[in-house]
Amino acid sequence: MADARHSPRLRDQLAVVHDELRRDLPGISRVAVAIYDAATDRLTTFVHSTAGRIPFTLHEVRLADVPSLAELAVARRDRVVDDLDVFRDSPAAHSRLLLEGGYRSSFTHPFYDREALGGFVFFDSHWPAYFTATVIAHLAVYSQLVGLLVLDALRPAQLLRSAIDVAREMSSARDQETGAHLDRMARYARLIAREVAAREGRDDTFVEFVFLFAPLHDLGKVAIPDRILLKEGPLTEEESERMQGHVDRGLELVETLANAFGIAGSEHFEILRNIVAAHHEAFDGSGYPLGLAGHAIPLEARIAAVADVFDALTSKRPYRDAMTVEKALGILCEDIDKAFDPAAVQAFVRALQNEEIEKEWIDTMPDLRFADLNHLGRFLVDLYRIIRRGPAPEEEKLHA
Repeated sequence: MADARHSPRLRDQLAVVHDELRRDLPGISRVAVAIYDAATDRLTTFVHSTAGRIPFTLHEVRLADVPSLAELAVARRDRVVDDLDVFRDSPAAHSRLLLEGGYRSSFTHPFYDREALGGFVFFDSHWPAYFTATVIAHLAVYSQLVGLLVLDALRPAQLLRSAIDVAREMSSARDQETGAHLDRMARYARLIAREVAAREGRDDTFVEFVFLFAPLHDLGKVAIPDRILLKEGPLTEEESERMQGHVDRGLELVETLANAFGIAGSEHFEILRNIVAAHHEAFDGSGYPLGLAGHAIPLEARIAAVADVFDALTSKRPYRDAMTVEKALGILCEDIDKAFDPAAVQAFVRALQNEEIEKEWIDTMPDLRFADLNHLGRFLVDLYRIIRRGPAPEEEKLHA
């Protein structure tokens, strides 16, 4: 298989574009891209090139909560802000962070994948009123180019996922892993990845590719016979060995599809490979197929394992009801340092402490059952203290 590290990295390509741009327009200190996920209405930071201090990364927001950008997307037009100070009292965190970083003017360009919004390209300057008619005319080609570079970087992953989704759809009647489960699991994985990325030296692109590839973790189950895959009781030793073989089969399928589509060497393909290969490895080395332990297990696989088990526990099955969030998190924490990476579990608990996320899940994921929201807040504080062995952050806010 071609080594994905040999392909040009998107951030390197963007840095080249930025350097070229600054030859004529030295006042443009930052070029950044946020990509849009219509299924969740989420706008997430993805890649940037910044001269000087980076104002923020690993940030996401609902597009509906940023009306000015939502209007640009609908109108399909660019926007110039001559003085970012107009956003000083804005509730949007990214606006405040730009101001704190010394930026004073900006140019925003929405880009589209066919007719669907792909995201936004942002050009920022430390100079006020920098984006004159002459500068904007110069940026016309660059803004289009950056949008195309991003779409081109995402295309292999999306193409591969689409191909695998078709394969899974053909066998969906055999498996309890419904599309809703996979969508939820992907979102949980993105939440965890966003929490741990900075401390693990990973960037926004890592988070997005974990989100794209996490639902493909159990692809190899398409090769497992119904009598084993759908069995409600305990598996025999022979059946367990056959079930565990889905990891190797999944790797074979991924490699075959990637080579067939000519994307085996594409950027971040290794993330998919690691998720499929290692999502059943355990933090204490008791997992399979290789018995990897601790940080020898790729980070993306450790993230996928927590997301997958949590959603499985909180989803209804023919042989049991869905667990509450409290009970499912309790089970995860019982196995902390054993089956699961403590950092990934802790990251998930921190994400659950966000009241906005709780509300979003209640509204859009009805089979996630919360016993009581006030009780959940207290439970998360206690749980955070246990796994951190110390006080939880913002404890008073959660108890309020």
